[in-house]
Amino acid sequence: MAAPEFHPGISGTLTRTFINSPLTPLLLLASILVGLIALQALPREEEPQISVPMVDIMVQANGYKAEDAIELITRPLEDIIKGVNGVEHVYSQTRDDNVMVTARFFVGTPQDNAVLRVHDKIRANIGGLPKGIPEPLIVGRGIDDVAIVVLTLSARPERAGGWTDNGLFQVAEELQHELTKVDNVGLSYIVGGSPNQIRVEPDPERLSQYGVTLNQLIDKLTNANRSFQVGAFREGDRSVPVVAGQTLQGVPDIGLLLLTTRDGRPVYVKDVANVIVGASEPDRRSWTMTKGKDGALVKRPAVSIAIAKRKGANAVIVAEEVLHRLESVKGRIVPEDLEIAVTRNYGETATEKANELLFHLSLATVSIVLLIVVMVGWREGVVVFVIIPTTILLTLFASWLMGYTINRVSLFALIFSIGILVDDAIVVVENIVRHWQMRGERSLIDSAVEAVAEVGNPTIVATLTIIAALLPMMFVSGLMGPYMSPIPANASLAMVFSFFVAMTITPWLLLKIAGRHFEQAGGAGHDHSHARGAMGDFYARIATPLLEGRTRSQRFLTAVGVATLLSMGLFYTKSVRVKLLPFDNKSEIAVVVDLPRGASLEETDRVLTAAAQRLKDIPELTSIQSYAGAAAPFNFNGLVRHYYVRAMPEMGDLAINLLPKDERKRASHAIALEIREKLKGLPVPEHTAVKVVEVPPGPPVLSTLLAEVYGPDAQARRDLATKLRKAFDNVDFVVDTDDSFGQRAERLRFAIDQDALEYHGVEERAVYDTIGALVGGVKIGFSQRGGGAKPIDVTVALPRSQMTTGERILSTPLPAGGTVRQGANVELGDVVKATRELGSYPIFRHNGRFAEMVSAEVAGRFEAPIYGMFAVEDEIKKLDWGKDGAPAIKYHGQPLDDSQPTLLWDGEWEVTYVTFRDMGAAFMVALLGIYLLVVAQFGSFKLPLVILAPVPLTLVGIVIGHLLFNAAFTATSMIGFIALAGIVVRNSILLVDFIRHLREKGMPLRAALVEAGAVRFKPIFLTAAAAIIGAAFILTDPIFQGLAISLVFGLASSTALTLLVIPAIYVVLRDDERPPPARHERTPA
Repeated sequence: MAAPEFHPGISGTLTRTFINSPLTPLLLLASILVGLIALQALPREEEPQISVPMVDIMVQANGYKAEDAIELITRPLEDIIKGVNGVEHVYSQTRDDNVMVTARFFVGTPQDNAVLRVHDKIRANIGGLPKGIPEPLIVGRGIDDVAIVVLTLSARPERAGGWTDNGLFQVAEELQHELTKVDNVGLSYIVGGSPNQIRVEPDPERLSQYGVTLNQLIDKLTNANRSFQVGAFREGDRSVPVVAGQTLQGVPDIGLLLLTTRDGRPVYVKDVANVIVGASEPDRRSWTMTKGKDGALVKRPAVSIAIAKRKGANAVIVAEEVLHRLESVKGRIVPEDLEIAVTRNYGETATEKANELLFHLSLATVSIVLLIVVMVGWREGVVVFVIIPTTILLTLFASWLMGYTINRVSLFALIFSIGILVDDAIVVVENIVRHWQMRGERSLIDSAVEAVAEVGNPTIVATLTIIAALLPMMFVSGLMGPYMSPIPANASLAMVFSFFVAMTITPWLLLKIAGRHFEQAGGAGHDHSHARGAMGDFYARIATPLLEGRTRSQRFLTAVGVATLLSMGLFYTKSVRVKLLPFDNKSEIAVVVDLPRGASLEETDRVLTAAAQRLKDIPELTSIQSYAGAAAPFNFNGLVRHYYVRAMPEMGDLAINLLPKDERKRASHAIALEIREKLKGLPVPEHTAVKVVEVPPGPPVLSTLLAEVYGPDAQARRDLATKLRKAFDNVDFVVDTDDSFGQRAERLRFAIDQDALEYHGVEERAVYDTIGALVGGVKIGFSQRGGGAKPIDVTVALPRSQMTTGERILSTPLPAGGTVRQGANVELGDVVKATRELGSYPIFRHNGRFAEMVSAEVAGRFEAPIYGMFAVEDEIKKLDWGKDGAPAIKYHGQPLDDSQPTLLWDGEWEVTYVTFRDMGAAFMVALLGIYLLVVAQFGSFKLPLVILAPVPLTLVGIVIGHLLFNAAFTATSMIGFIALAGIVVRNSILLVDFIRHLREKGMPLRAALVEAGAVRFKPIFLTAAAAIIGAAFILTDPIFQGLAISLVFGLASSTALTLLVIPAIYVVLRDDERPPPARHERTPA
């Protein structure tokens, strides 16, 4: 019988072209070289840089109540912003005298474009706003505004008494200017401290005594501090510029300004006001606290400098250069008795994470090589040792071209990929070695080409199936899409490169390293092509009894199906929990404090200090920075939550710094739980909110558990939100509860007595200007000192100690022009009446819909929002809702009708819903793509269903693995499950293709099933073991543990079951009366 004609196909042709070509080593060297260049050039960051532009439009609506500002300012602004291309959400917050509208753009929109679009749209439609309203302030924030380095300046403990806020601020200001000279430094700002100021503090009694009005004082100071160019004189053939006026130089200049004369005596500024040069009165306070020798926290004034990087810059390099510049100015700009603590360094953490993962990558490579050495041979192991780094370096090069960075997600993608990218090489190497062992009279090259051609088509299809499984995940929407996109992108690229490397470089390298050994050893004839080996015999002993009859096969398949369903039941019993992402292990935790509106800066500072002192016994604590009346330097979470706008006296933050994770036993989440326990019972004013905020493991949200409340009117919404908050408080693992409306703040209103105004002949404008200057102060300008010294702000304002209602304030004189006291002055108290009233509730809107929000975190028994949601819903059912009944509950999308009270779950649930929805869709697309590929390969519509049958079997191992590790099933677990679909189908294709190959040669069905499984058991086992080894190195990572568990346990279960389930399905569906198909009847791939 003539041997069948040999068709090398694409794979065999590639191998024949490169197996003995002089270009092959050059291709290998070029691949390594471009990869090393990319490795050096790729920016390093800890997390993927997600562009989520947010543009704030702020308007000062002085005199408008929130209810009026909504109609006149907020709604017109919202309508304008909705028309901006790329805007996904429009949020607005309207308070008395203030409006802020936030445009949140779709993920991936360039930051600069977003700001320009909003700016242009508002400028084009500014006529829609009321007259007299100041022009909106437009501020754009994005991921590149997050500081990568934060430096905290404070006096050394032994010199703490010698430094004030003002002195620290001056040093920080000079240091900031110096550090911004570093290349690629972006936004920088200072938090804390008090700048220099010339403050003119008017004395109402002295003003009244000398008959000088506050407006006279302000006008005199303003005019005396003017300097401007008026033109030029000609002097012959020269033009000499003419400058009029001068600027105030200091206390003597200001104090001796003549205001008027009384009884022939001149009245100077110093007669009616105190002129002070020094630190501005603090509107914020910042401290650093470190452990003293006795274990107590030592509190010292501090100032923080936050430094961000430019877009696309390498965070590692920028951070290193900033710290290098810092060292160079110590002793020159920074005095010896100051210490500077690096309280944030994302460059260092990025380096640590990158080095750690590159080390794991190296360990995984070495482990896989050792596996090949033990199971196949040392020569084959050397080949794999070269192939893995070559493929990884090529992937890095492609990743560089696509604009990705080296970060934890992209490196995890490579570690995840290492086990599957070596699959092609393992299959090729194992099959070439097997063919060389039984090559007979064939040459080594011919045998190698035939070996590659034999597994070529199924390898192509198998590679494409993995890509088909991974690639749809690129299109997950929302924040999780770009965050996780390096995984499908890099893994798919790795699979493409691994195929071409396996078909070109691998046979050439194997021939060079092992060819002489096999040439000398010779080989048996072609008839022993299916020698099983020890592993094959082991498989045959297990598989033969299961395949003896249809009944046994049916029982086996039923048992496997039942086991799969039982494993799924663990989700229902909550033995295996679900969560978007597990908690990370960071070295920073924040405590955010919101006192009731109207609380003083001093009270906020007291609460923060008391909270910090409760944490002194935490062993992992290194330092705490306290910020009262100001926001701590914000991170990505603070960017999304708008922490950077927290600048009211009743607001404060604690930035808690921990030991590096390698120096502590506990994860940061466990420490956060202890912090929350320690802060229970903290003595705070009623209605104070104290929240422990961890750095989120992935894309941040406004709150983990967030309920948006919709209803027909404001009171109905607030009533519903109040009841909802009670339901939140009744759930033991729902903590840090808060709402969006809080308590109405008390305020003082000065109302003009129109009769008295007319009687005394006082102008309303003079009254308003006087009140505004007394309460809010007036900035006159700057005192330009010359000599390189920075100009100092000149301000007229009452001292903070006198900012109280009383006779002293009301005695401030006003100019009178009436008939009774012509030319005389009257006092402010003669024409105004002070009354107390409650301000408006803040009004929130989301996409043009009125809403209230109730927020919380989940901690304790369950730490995923879905469990908190269901527990809260159970509590809602227990509440008395009267005749109207309980509110409607929605899980996605705003309600269409506001007349019905509705609760919409948002926060982390929304991201979870969108992520798993899109991943589920990606999985279905992946299965469809795989099905089409297999149909094209085998020319059958039923056979692909057999090949896809083992995919659900991965769940048995995945769920049990999560149960054993007590780990939640997360988005990364889902990624592992989807990737496993491609890997399992790959193994199934290799098995089914060989079964058909043996059947075409006339082998009986059961014999072919056992023989195919025995021969393919070794390469399938090796590829699965390689993937398991690669994934095992990320089992300890808090974020990607779910991915590793899915791969390790899912592969273990699916590999074992695939080799038995597919033959069992064949036996159950067999038709021995039908002859095996001839080769020419097969549909080519």
